[in-house]
Amino acid sequence: MGVYAVTGSASGMGRAAAEKLRADGHNVIGVDQRDADVVADLSTPRGRSNAAAAVLDRADGRLDGAVLAAGVGPLPGAENVGLILSVNYFGVTELLDAWRPALAAAKKAKVVVVASNSTTTMPMVPNRAVRALLDGDLDRAVRTLRLFRSAATSLAYGGSKIAVARWLRRNAVRPEWAGAGIRLNALAPGAILTPLLERQLATPREARTVRAFPVPVGGFGSPDQLAQWMVFMLSDAADFLCGSVVFVDGGSDAYFRADDWPTRVPTRRLVRYGLQFWRGSRR
Repeated sequence: MGVYAVTGSASGMGRAAAEKLRADGHNVIGVDQRDADVVADLSTPRGRSNAAAAVLDRADGRLDGAVLAAGVGPLPGAENVGLILSVNYFGVTELLDAWRPALAAAKKAKVVVVASNSTTTMPMVPNRAVRALLDGDLDRAVRTLRLFRSAATSLAYGGSKIAVARWLRRNAVRPEWAGAGIRLNALAPGAILTPLLERQLATPREARTVRAFPVPVGGFGSPDQLAQWMVFMLSDAADFLCGSVVFVDGGSDAYFRADDWPTRVPTRRLVRYGLQFWRGSRR
């Protein structure tokens, strides 16, 4: 049986994933602000550093996988922009950077990051904010997003998820990750009935917005359904899955982008490899 770290383990999708892994006999190290093996505040550099170190100590230097499910939704108030970005982006990237040697020690480790279908359904997110996050510049990202006033926290949520998906895809294929046997992949959920969504549905104004959002299959997903995807993506069946962002959103992404997949293809790199493959096949 393996050793897995799960952030956001006290509620929602993280809790469901932790429960399933434990039911399968694995050792799970839960990380959350409460009711967890490692209690930590991922919104601060010190909290993230302490959380990473505590998990490594409990794992004895080896992790067979991780689920990064801790996240903050679009809380109202411009003062929450930094909180959202810190937890949703740096609460993933900094922990994974710290855990990489322990994941590599397992030889065939799997990592699942909870992204969001906001990566494709929020077109107004400023690229400057996303680039700032990828550059590790939280202050610049916050300043950029606060210019949007009442929309700042919604854009912060979408921007954090776009940035973390890009970080994952950039790093997933690098020698220190893929070459070390570590598979980085992400789930992009849509409307999942987590405590966050339940709070939104309890507010009439927010509930109208949530229910108006197109979900072709109807209704909402459940944390348990997403946890089953996570367990699959942590299994040997996912050995060939690398750098993928899997949409589990009831069809919302397809609704908005039916004819928009793929985009930016072919790139110069793909053209070059395609020509090489074609020439080789003719010999």
